[in-house]
Amino acid sequence: MNNRRALMMMALAIVLGLVAVVLASRWLLRQTPASANKIIVAATDVNLGQRLTPEMLKAIDWPADNLPRGAIRDGSKLVGRVLKTSVLRDEPLSEAKLAPAGTLGGLSALISEGKRAITVRVNDVVGVAGFALPGNFVDILVNTQAAATGNENAISKIVLERILVLAVAQEVGRDETKPRVVNAVTLEVTPAQAENIDLARSVGTLSLVLRNQVDPRPGVTGGATKTSLLGIARPPVAPPAETPAAVAKPRAQLAQAAPRARACVGVIAGVQRTQECL
Repeated sequence: MNNRRALMMMALAIVLGLVAVVLASRWLLRQTPASANKIIVAATDVNLGQRLTPEMLKAIDWPADNLPRGAIRDGSKLVGRVLKTSVLRDEPLSEAKLAPAGTLGGLSALISEGKRAITVRVNDVVGVAGFALPGNFVDILVNTQAAATGNENAISKIVLERILVLAVAQEVGRDETKPRVVNAVTLEVTPAQAENIDLARSVGTLSLVLRNQVDPRPGVTGGATKTSLLGIARPPVAPPAETPAAVAKPRAQLAQAAPRARACVGVIAGVQRTQECL
C-alpha cells in the first residue's frame, strides 16, 4: 500500500514537471523569435581596409532588448564590403564601420569623401619619435626663410592643424600603441591642404607636432623668429634721408613764392615830390 502511494506521488510529480516544461517552452516561443536575436559579428580580428569574406563573419544570439545600434542580421549583405575601422573577434558589425558599397580594399577605402591622401618623408625627429600612429592627429610645422637670404629671417610656423594620420609606412592598423620609427607618413587632407604641404616641403623643412585627440582648439600664433626666440627688441626704423634734389626743390619753390624786393628813388621837382621804383 505504501509502495503504491509512493509510485502515485512519483508519477504525479513527473506529470507536473512535464506540464511545467511544456508551459515554459510555449511561453518562450511566444517571445521574440530566436532568428530576430541573431546578429552578424566578426569571427576573427579584422583590420581596417580589409575586404570581408564569409570566413570572417558569423551569426550569434543577442538579447532582443539590447541590440547594438545599426546591427546587421544578414551576413550575405556584408560579403565583399570593406571595413573602414578595425574590429575585434565577436564585435558586432554595422554600416557605420563599413566603407561605401563598391569601395575597393586598401588605403583608398579609408579616405573620407572630399579628402585626399598625401605622404610626407619623416625621420625619428620629424615623426615625433614614432608616436605619430594611424588615427592620431598632428599639426604641420614648417621652418623656412622669410626672405631670400640671411639667417636673421628664419621663421618656424604652424601652417596646418589637426591633420589625421592615415598610415605610417605601409601600415594602416590602429590597434597598436607602441611607437614605430618609419620614413614616411600618409596624411588625410583637403585638396587645398595638399597644395600647402607640397609647397611647404619645397621651401623649407617639415615637422609633425602630435596633438591631443579630443582637443579642437586652434593654436593661433605669429610664428617663431630668431628675434622673438632670443627676446631681442627690434631696432627703430629711421625715416628715409632727404636727397639734395628733394631739399633744393622746396627752396626753389619758396624763392619763387616770395615777392621780389624793389629799389625806390624820391624825386623833387619844384614844390612837387614823387617816388619812382625800379
